[in-house]
Amino acid sequence: MAYQTSTYADSLAPATTRADFIRRTYLHLAGAVLAFVALEYVLLNSSFAPAFLQLIGHSRLGWLAVLGAFAVAGWMARSFAANTKSLGAQYFGLGLYVVVEAVIFVPLIFIANQMDKSGSTLRAAAVMTGMLFAGLTGVGLTSRRNFSFLRGFLVMGSFVALGLILLSALIGFTLGLIFSAAMIILACAAILYDTSRVIHDFDTDQHVAASLELFASVALLFWYVLRLLMSLNRR
Repeated sequence: MAYQTSTYADSLAPATTRADFIRRTYLHLAGAVLAFVALEYVLLNSSFAPAFLQLIGHSRLGWLAVLGAFAVAGWMARSFAANTKSLGAQYFGLGLYVVVEAVIFVPLIFIANQMDKSGSTLRAAAVMTGMLFAGLTGVGLTSRRNFSFLRGFLVMGSFVALGLILLSALIGFTLGLIFSAAMIILACAAILYDTSRVIHDFDTDQHVAASLELFASVALLFWYVLRLLMSLNRR
């Protein structure tokens, strides 16, 4: 999800052009999700998963380094995806972001699978994420409401969340159920905001960048839905 103020774009373009842009955006989003699932399957069924867990498990600084690398890679991916002069650069940005998300999800999904060998927790998280995304997308597309007013809430919420995550990693306290629930609300707001931008703000040649923003918000939602279910299962 990106919170920069968008341009007026070409919202006055013919309805068929905007509709085609929306269709291409969600097709690219579906492709990104499928690529993420495939990559996650490969990583989790290779020696990478335990090696990565061992690497970041030695100290709290290890996970902070991973988060820092993720932030830099995410910024680079968005920069490439926003390059309207090169379609190849746009796809490289989207591909880079999918790969980075797949890598950072490895520890969480690996632990989830260790906690629940049946995989029911992971499946439940995927279903819940899909249902929430479908509902929010339906609200955004049918109402066509402009949710740009959510930008301030998303910026503030993201900074607060980042601060808490850094403190948690440095000091060692656990971010519990309330934090996960709050982050789910933040991710839902991000999906509404991104859907609104797809309808009103993105240029009709920015379907790759738009799909990246939606994918980032869906990934955020899935992360914290899974974390919430894992916390509930521990109880």
